[in-house]
Amino acid sequence: MTSSVDLAHQSAEQTNGPAHRDALEQRRQDRFTRVEPRGARTFTGRERAQMLLDDGTFVEISPLRTAGTSGSGVVIGWGLVDGRPVVVASHDAAVASGAIGAVFAETVQRAQRLAIDQGYPIVYINDSGGARIHDGVHALHGCGGIFTNNVIASATIPQISLILGPCAGAAAYSPALTDWTIMVKGQGQMFLTGPDIVKAATGEDATADEIGGSALHTSKSGVAHLEVETELEALEAARDLLSFLPSHVGAPMPVREAVPADPAAVARLPHVVPEKSSIIFDVNDVLDGVLDAGERFEISPTYAPSVVTVLGRIDGRPVAIVANQPKARGGILDSKASVKISRFVAWAARFGLPVITLVDVPGFLPGTVEEGRGVITHGATMLKAYVEATSPVLTVVLRKAYGGAYIAMGARSLGADFTWAWSGSEIAVMGPGGAVALLHRRALKEAEDPVALRDELAADYREQVARPYLAAEAGILDDVIHAEETRDRIVQALRLLEPAVRA
Repeated sequence: MTSSVDLAHQSAEQTNGPAHRDALEQRRQDRFTRVEPRGARTFTGRERAQMLLDDGTFVEISPLRTAGTSGSGVVIGWGLVDGRPVVVASHDAAVASGAIGAVFAETVQRAQRLAIDQGYPIVYINDSGGARIHDGVHALHGCGGIFTNNVIASATIPQISLILGPCAGAAAYSPALTDWTIMVKGQGQMFLTGPDIVKAATGEDATADEIGGSALHTSKSGVAHLEVETELEALEAARDLLSFLPSHVGAPMPVREAVPADPAAVARLPHVVPEKSSIIFDVNDVLDGVLDAGERFEISPTYAPSVVTVLGRIDGRPVAIVANQPKARGGILDSKASVKISRFVAWAARFGLPVITLVDVPGFLPGTVEEGRGVITHGATMLKAYVEATSPVLTVVLRKAYGGAYIAMGARSLGADFTWAWSGSEIAVMGPGGAVALLHRRALKEAEDPVALRDELAADYREQVARPYLAAEAGILDDVIHAEETRDRIVQALRLLEPAVRA
């Protein structure tokens, strides 16, 4: 009989073949259809751990330490997700409301050390009222140990946090130190101080959801990255996210059989991007024609929506996509968008995922509000992320790339391995309208027909300054390409840069 350990050590080819994937998908459907819906926060910590993992693979560690009213309040162990080992630490809200005491903290640290030492991803299932008051400084000391391991783990293994209940006080810091956080709508909350303390300290009358609910953290604060409707969706999202990641830094990628992009989407590519830069389009239509058909995973879809950050596959290989989204504020960059991109690029590069950047950016959002938010610092962090990226970086300018935003979106000068531009795109210090207004202010003021003169000067600016062929002639771009060539160019570049992936 094949054991869990045997499954864990199968080759990448064996564990990602079509038959294996079909079997996993059937098991996934069976696993969740057998679960009886029981309402919010009714699954135990142990049940949640079992539901996250492949059927029958959960191996609990120190189960007797969890039992009873004086137990640790957390269930730890390991099992398989799509045949690969994953460590899990699942809060047990039935014990002291999942509050973190000294024994709880020691138990979680045991799971963290296992994950770090063995090079396995770890998933934290959070449902905790914070530090256990009766344990005093011992609880706080234990929390500090968890946070230390979070930081150590971040350098080598994926960490995912699921917020399935309250995550209050000191407990909220651990998810913020992990890679990605998924929250259940109306059920999960994260905050340092709860409604009662907020009311006493500030007079503000707010609910737990208003202070730290999923809508706040996935759309406004950026502390969490995905909002889902149910616990089952949160567990499934964690599994989907893990499917794009290696088990640890330097581990083999979960490469699958290459699937062509949707033929209809490929055929539409030359017509997706309007020639006029002010007309919006959905960059997902471009992704449909470039990525392998099938699953993809968007990170932070409602936070800073002027950029999208997506995990997908090209030629069967997981890739990280960064793209401006013209249908949201014209695809402009601001402080939040810069934070979103810099974190995503740094994380993707750390785990060896190629970073594919699709550019249609008018610039950084101007004004006192953004300057006050430190857009300079956040933009600089974005530059730093691209410069420090050690995985392949490929950049395609789709329509326009102006000013410092052109540089920030993975330009050749930041170390991109290959850069291309679509034939109708523009690359310049500023857009033609702004450039003409600045360079020809007097002539426009004195012209009999300033509109006609502006259009004439703008057309000349596009031809003499902004057309992409000038950048290609200077060696700043590798080539000017047609839209329908994009996928092939990326595939060829990735095979060149990472030949072992297709060996």
